[in-house]
Amino acid sequence: MAEEKTPVLEVRGLGIDFGGLTAVNELDLTIYNEEIYGLIGPNGAGKTTVFNMLTKVYQPSRGTIKLCGQDMAKLNPVQANKAGVARTFQNIRLFSNLSVLDNVKIGLGNSIHYGILTSLIHTPRYFKAEKDADKEALELLKIFELDDQADTLAGNLPYGAQRRLEIARAMATHPKLLLLDEPAAGMNPQETEDLMRMIRTVRDHFHISILLIEHDMQLVMGICERITVLNYGMLLAEGTPKEIQNNPEVIKAYIGE
Repeated sequence: MAEEKTPVLEVRGLGIDFGGLTAVNELDLTIYNEEIYGLIGPNGAGKTTVFNMLTKVYQPSRGTIKLCGQDMAKLNPVQANKAGVARTFQNIRLFSNLSVLDNVKIGLGNSIHYGILTSLIHTPRYFKAEKDADKEALELLKIFELDDQADTLAGNLPYGAQRRLEIARAMATHPKLLLLDEPAAGMNPQETEDLMRMIRTVRDHFHISILLIEHDMQLVMGICERITVLNYGMLLAEGTPKEIQNNPEVIKAYIGE
């Protein structure tokens, strides 16, 4: 991790209500440059709701979200992605009937610039843009060890490879902050070990910050530098993996009295 700690994500007093129910309340969170950060908590604690607010799928009822100093209050999900927030989902959401390469090229939409007319009549500008997109997509696939599967239908990939492809597609949007929602869900121990290595590679190669939700405590404790614990939508604890492991309130929340 870089020695100079620059905030990438700053969340202050974040909260959201659904009718009379408060799902998340008074959440403060700061993630620094090139940091791998964990967001954990029991089922129903509000973790995915936080992700939905950070990506502006949900508009917060209160509080502020700043990405590299930019206030995200008025942004919609597309604008939030263009500002530098990308995510994956607990349930894989690939275009199963498209090739691995085309899935990544879809993620490159933020950086491919030609109009409808150009795409219809296939001008030289169109072919150049497509060639550049193919090149960048293949470079991404190589990092994720999927370049030899570029022409394979995404739905035909093994489960662990589909997870890697989803992360590759998210990285194609050139994020400053990558949100991973239970990336190890459904993986066997070897796949989880490979995923941990891949997450570190992504952080180090692209010099970005990563926030992940995960129930696999071996992964969380083995890869995250700091962790926030939510319980009933509120901050329960924050600290290093060792501090979280030894926190009696965290232990109580997970295993009861």
